[in-house]
Amino acid sequence: MGNGGRSGLQQGKGNVDGVAATPTAASASCQYRCIECNQEAKELYRDYNHGVLKITICKSCQKPVDKYIEYDPVIILINAILCKAQAYRHVLFNTQINIHGKLCIFCLLCEAYLRWWQLQDSNQNTAPDDLIRYAKEWDFYRMFAIAALEQTAYFIGIFTFLWVERPMTAKKKPNFILLLKALLLSSYGKLLLIPAVIWEHDYTPLCLKLIKVFVLTSNFQAIKVTLNINRKLSFLAMVSGLLLESIMVYFFQSMEWDVGSDCAIYKSQDF
Repeated sequence: MGNGGRSGLQQGKGNVDGVAATPTAASASCQYRCIECNQEAKELYRDYNHGVLKITICKSCQKPVDKYIEYDPVIILINAILCKAQAYRHVLFNTQINIHGKLCIFCLLCEAYLRWWQLQDSNQNTAPDDLIRYAKEWDFYRMFAIAALEQTAYFIGIFTFLWVERPMTAKKKPNFILLLKALLLSSYGKLLLIPAVIWEHDYTPLCLKLIKVFVLTSNFQAIKVTLNINRKLSFLAMVSGLLLESIMVYFFQSMEWDVGSDCAIYKSQDF
């Protein structure tokens, strides 16, 4: 390190769509994280005069704080799909992401569409076409609301467990806002529901189940990386969320509401 160097992120490197480069460390109170050991860092790289850049080395593990700032976005995406903790730390701690809300709505729309699509074979109705279209439209809105409530129950179950186990999870208060963003981002696998339904084939039920497993695996990794806790607590938190979500589904079914499913009651249909 030399005098007169500047710290920050290299423009145009390590960014994905919807992800903006973080401001320089000197101008912000936020802390970066080493993607290898999760230790806090004041800077990701140092920019010397004449365009000479040097990636910051972590004082704890003696490795680059964030090697992904020089990686192509496609490589970062592939590593995130492989659920690598380093890629998750890069996205969650060393970049600024503003697509949580939009991604959440789009994922809920995908899940609602799947559930609505599964209900269409039961609409053997002799009512006029206008009434049938009206009923189908409201069925979609109902599926969207139910999917949103089930996801909310899932998140509440996770947060409740982590709040109860707070002394075991971290020395300081967990950042539940960051965890919520991480869970929303790690649910991106639900976007695969639409292609799985559109290109229907004999293995569609298996594909839907694999998508569910992938989303849960991504959520598990997001919890583990965000709070820096062990696998056991991450798994128990996710199980708590699934348990509360199942209770919500049982409640809807007890009211004789057809809530649909993202994989359990898939039926092949012809339109």
